[in-house]
Amino acid sequence: MSRSYIGGCACGAIRYEISGEPVFSNDCQCRDCQHESGTGHGSHMTFRRDGVKLEGEATHWDMVADSGHVKTRGFCPTCGSPVYMTFAAMPEFFSVRAASLDDPSRYKPDAVTYAVRGYDWDHLDPALTKFETMPPT
Repeated sequence: MSRSYIGGCACGAIRYEISGEPVFSNDCQCRDCQHESGTGHGSHMTFRRDGVKLEGEATHWDMVADSGHVKTRGFCPTCGSPVYMTFAAMPEFFSVRAASLDDPSRYKPDAVTYAVRGYDWDHLDPALTKFETMPPT
């Protein structure tokens, strides 16, 4: 059995504990992730929702992804840290920002998504598989 993934926002008002391993980990270079992170990409780990324990009240922001589906970002109303994301079309999944982990060194990306929107100054691991948009399911 693997150890849980534990993390939360910068001020500690939102905390999570996730059992199980991520089903997908990615560096996403879409414009939404660039805006949210303030840099060239966002780093996410996606888990099955049934292994997630979440404490604290997040502020939510719904947005429409390129797919046309709604994704909801959860961030701390106190410190503003982006913490997690859920997907209306895939309610069984729960994504966390890799930097929100108590031990971010556990993050190991599988791929780069939306590489078509990446910038030369955003240096990601060249060995990672790159998808122009989201990978096919």
